[in-house]
Amino acid sequence: MEIKVNAPAKVNLAVDVLGKRPDGYHSVSLVLQAISLSDTITITTTDTKEITVTCNDSNVPTDKTNIVYKSAERFFRYTKVENEGINIDIHKVVPSQAGLGGGSSDGAATVMGLNKLYNTRLKDKDMEEICSYIGADVPFFINGGTQLATGIGTDMEKLHSMPECTIVICKPDVNVSTKEAYDAIDAQPPKQFKYSDELIKGIYMRSLNSVCTSMYNDFDVFLDIKEVNDIKKLMYKLKANGACMSGSGSAVFGVFKKEKNAIKCVEKLKETYPQTFLCKPIKIGCSIITE
Repeated sequence: MEIKVNAPAKVNLAVDVLGKRPDGYHSVSLVLQAISLSDTITITTTDTKEITVTCNDSNVPTDKTNIVYKSAERFFRYTKVENEGINIDIHKVVPSQAGLGGGSSDGAATVMGLNKLYNTRLKDKDMEEICSYIGADVPFFINGGTQLATGIGTDMEKLHSMPECTIVICKPDVNVSTKEAYDAIDAQPPKQFKYSDELIKGIYMRSLNSVCTSMYNDFDVFLDIKEVNDIKKLMYKLKANGACMSGSGSAVFGVFKKEKNAIKCVEKLKETYPQTFLCKPIKIGCSIITE
């Protein structure tokens, strides 16, 4: 038996890091938006009694450290289903180490695919619970759409959908460690203002301009990466309504009211940055592919 699952990426419309907690985690307020750029997860039953992982990208580990392996282990532990053997194939399209949640989405897609494959009839909240053990932003991808994440990033609240637009994603050849990103923020005084509050107002007003002017990312401000700044400048020059780094980087996204401007932007950026994509905001998360 085989099941295919679409695993969409996300962008962070707002990233407010509110401070470090006594337990070492950071309190955050994030607005997450699922996008149409996606990986494909294919789960096939085998008779090996093992979990195996394959991937079209040789830079992605296929051992027990891979998030889809951990997700499958968690699924079998949670449901008490006996693993007769599965292979999980990851067809990567979403750039890695980009702040786009590609790995997290692959993990959520694995849980969703196994639920379908084994007919375990888990509800969304059950799948989200399994996902919460795997990583802070993994539960988001079960339902996707537009959500507010608070606490340490695991408390999710569904928001109205983002106003209609086209999104350009551009990943420069720069990788940022999450620790480095948080260290840059920890060196700053505590913040007094939450940009995410303003952005949510823009969403509920159905105003793309308000959303774009409220887009903000603490990591973007304090890391101050040259390539990221160059891409944002070019996006604005090519008529983006807003541009920001996603997550802890280094992918940049530009929001365009007019699709024709977004298409021109992709063509121009691809001359320098091959990992440039045209996509749309979507109202769902991972989904079973029916053929």
